[in-house]
This record gives sequence, C-alpha cells and structure tokens, in this order.
Amino acid sequence: MPANRIYTILLAIAASWLTACSPRVFTSKYYFQHAAALDQIEETYKELYPKGPFTIGFNDKNYQIISLHILTDSLDYIYEFGVNEPRLADTLTKYKLDTTKVAQLILQMQAIRCTWIKTYEYYLDEKLKSLIFMSVKPRVFNTPLSYKKYYILTYFPQPQYFDSNGKLLDKRTLRRLRKINGEIFTRINDKVCYTTSGNFR
Repeated sequence: MPANRIYTILLAIAASWLTACSPRVFTSKYYFQHAAALDQIEETYKELYPKGPFTIGFNDKNYQIISLHILTDSLDYIYEFGVNEPRLADTLTKYKLDTTKVAQLILQMQAIRCTWIKTYEYYLDEKLKSLIFMSVKPRVFNTPLSYKKYYILTYFPQPQYFDSNGKLLDKRTLRRLRKINGEIFTRINDKVCYTTSGNFR
C-alpha cells in the first residue's frame, strides 16, 4: 500500500478517535446511555435535599469511599466513610436524613460512576434560583490534557435558552452567554447542560 494512502488512513482514524472522545460526544453519549439512571439520581437527591442540605461524592477510583458534606445554619461538616460502614448510617440518622434513600442514592451513583452531586444556588434577575450539579470522570481518556478533567452535568428545573451553537444564554432577549461558577455550559436538552472542569465539585 502506498505511503500516502497509509498516511490518509491514519489521519482518518485519528480524526475519528478525536471526534469520538470530544467533550460534546462523550457527554451526550454518557447522558443518553444513562438518562433514566441520571434522572432517577436527580429525583432522589431533589427529594432528600430539602429535609437536610447535603452533598455527596466518591473519593476513590473504585467508588467505595464517599465524602459526605452536611450543611447546617451554623457550620458545615465533612465526613468520609466506606460505603458499607455503620458510621455512615449513624451520621445520617444524627442529621435526620433518610438512611434508606441516601443508601439508594449511593448505589445509583455507583452503578453509573457518577462522581459527585450537589445543589448550586445562584441569582438571576435578583431572584434566587437553584440547579443540580452532577460530575463524571471520563474513563475513555488517557491523554495528559484530559486526565484531570471532569464533566459537569447540570439539571435546571425549567427549560433554558441557548444560542445557535447550543451555548447557555442569560435570557432569550439578551444574546449573552451565561457563566455558572465561571464556566460556559452547552446544551444536551432543554433542561440539561454540560461543561468540563478541572474540579468535580
């Protein structure tokens, strides 16, 4: 086979690999592959959060160690547990959280390798709004530029506005991109967006 033909094939393979591993492709594929599970995680967390604000995530690559962040009026408390430690249930009971539902949430997150979940509050038009963040550590990348990246999925309670490139806008009438936590978000559907970040929470 001629050298130029081999070179063309290699370029096509590289382009295909880069496209398949692009943030948009990875995140959209991950979301649609796990949409039912992600939606259930969001529903479980949304039900639990008003009873006692908290965030929860995994600290290890095997998804066996969790970090539990309890938010109170006076202080925030951060705990670390193995997922099967009795101390976890004791701590949840102490803060009046539903141990069964939280255990269900942990299992749901483990099943699809969801790294972290939290509620994020922000102001829009001087009104307090909230959304739910979920972070995912992609396992398909092995390059120096991507191994520290996380993909952040956002669940809004209502449909959002986007520009022609799918970027999240402040308002439909103002063609200004909205940044949340300093990041620009891209549409997956009307209520779910994503961004990449060096931090998972």
